Amino acid sequence: MIADAAPGEHLFSGLKVVDAASVIAAPAAAMILADFGANVVKIERPGRGDMLRGLSRRPGAPEGTDWFWQMDGRNKRSLALNLKSERGLEVLRKLVADCDVFITNQPYGSREAMGLTYEDVRPLNPRLIYASLTAYGERGPERYRKSFDQLAYWARSGLMDLMRAPGTPPTQGLPGMGDHPTGVALYAGIVTALLHRERTGEGGMVHTSLLANGLWSVSGVAGSAMAGTDMAAYREASRVPSAMMRVYETADGRWLQFNMVRNDELLARLFAGLDAVHLLADERFATPPDMWRNRGAFGDAIAAIVATRTSDEWLRVFAALDVPVNRVAVVEETTADEQILLNEMAAPPSQGDIDVPLLVNHPLKITSVPSVETKRAPGLGEHSAEILAELGYGEDAIASMREEGVISPATGPGDPRAGPVKRTASARR
Repeated sequence: MIADAAPGEHLFSGLKVVDAASVIAAPAAAMILADFGANVVKIERPGRGDMLRGLSRRPGAPEGTDWFWQMDGRNKRSLALNLKSERGLEVLRKLVADCDVFITNQPYGSREAMGLTYEDVRPLNPRLIYASLTAYGERGPERYRKSFDQLAYWARSGLMDLMRAPGTPPTQGLPGMGDHPTGVALYAGIVTALLHRERTGEGGMVHTSLLANGLWSVSGVAGSAMAGTDMAAYREASRVPSAMMRVYETADGRWLQFNMVRNDELLARLFAGLDAVHLLADERFATPPDMWRNRGAFGDAIAAIVATRTSDEWLRVFAALDVPVNRVAVVEETTADEQILLNEMAAPPSQGDIDVPLLVNHPLKITSVPSVETKRAPGLGEHSAEILAELGYGEDAIASMREEGVISPATGPGDPRAGPVKRTASARR
C-alpha cells in the first residue's frame, strides 16, 4: 500500500469529502476516495462513534484488534459531532458549504428533520456532489425504510433464495458481502459526477441503493424472470444440478468445481484426466441430452472417481490437460495466497501503528493513479479541534462546544475506542 507519489501529487489531493454515513457501504466509498488522496472528514456520533468500530469482535479474533475499522476507516479524520444540536448542525452546514463531496446514508426521515436532503443543502454549495445511499431507493413506499445489506441486498433482491442447495433453507449472507460492492458502485457514481463537474462546473446528486446492487448481482437470473422465463420450470430443473454444476469432494476432504467445463473438447479432456472415458461410452451419457436427462447418475459416477485422489493430485492432472478446474478455497488460505499478495489485494499496512498484519484492499488498481500511504483509522473525535479550527472556530468556541456536548473529547491511539496501536512482528513484513 506504499504510494510512489509525493505528498500533494495524488489524484484527489485537495478534494474535500464529508463522510456523514455509518457502518460499511457509504463509508467504504469515502475510504476509496481517501486512498486516492482525498481529505475525508468522518462525522461520528459523540461517545459511541460509528458502529463499524465494533464489528471486529468475532469469536477467535485477537484481543483488541480492530481490523474491520482499520480496513474501512483508514485515511480519514474523525469529527465527533452531535447532530441533534443546532450548533452541531451549524458545523456540518459549514463543512458542506466548503466541501466537494457529501456522502450520507442517513434515513430520509432523519435527513428531512435535520435539513440535510439534497434540496436543503444544494443552495449552500451548487458545485457539491451529494452522494446518497439508501436501502431500497429514492422513490416509492420503501423510501423511508431502514435496512442493512443482509436485508436489502441479500434477502430483498432474491439472491438469498437462489444461493442455497435444493431442499435447504435460504442461506444467510456474510458481513459486508453486499456493502462492499455497493460502496464501489457509489464511488463510481461520485467519480462520474466529479468528471461531469470538471467539464461543466455543475454539481449534482449521486444515488444508489443496496437493493439496486443486489438486483444487479442477481441479474443473470432476475433478467431471465423479467424476460418471461417460467421460473417454476427453472427451479425444478435446478433441483438436480447438471454434472458440471456440482462440486466434488476429493480424498483429502477438499472440493473441486467443474462448472467451466462447457464444451465437448473440454469434457473429453476432463474425462481423460479422470481416466473415465468409459463413462462417455455409457449409453446413459452418450449425448449431451442423455447427460442432462441422467444428470444425477452421471454426477454420482464422477463423484466416485474424484473421491479416490487428493485435490492436489487432481489439480496437477487437470493443469497438465489445460482443463479449467478449481479447488474451492477456504478463507484461511487467503492470508498466504501468493496471487492475492503479489497483486496487493491484501497488503501489509505501510504505517507502523496499525495492529493488523494485512489489510484487505478495495479492488480498484490504476497504474497511473497511486494510492496514499495507509494511515490508521482515527480515534473517535481525534481531529475534532483541528477540523473546527480549519473552519474558523477559535479555541474558546471549540472549548464551549466540548462543554456543551456538541463535540466529544478527542480520543487518540491510546483510547480503547481508537483501537490498538501495538505493532506485531508479522505486521512489519
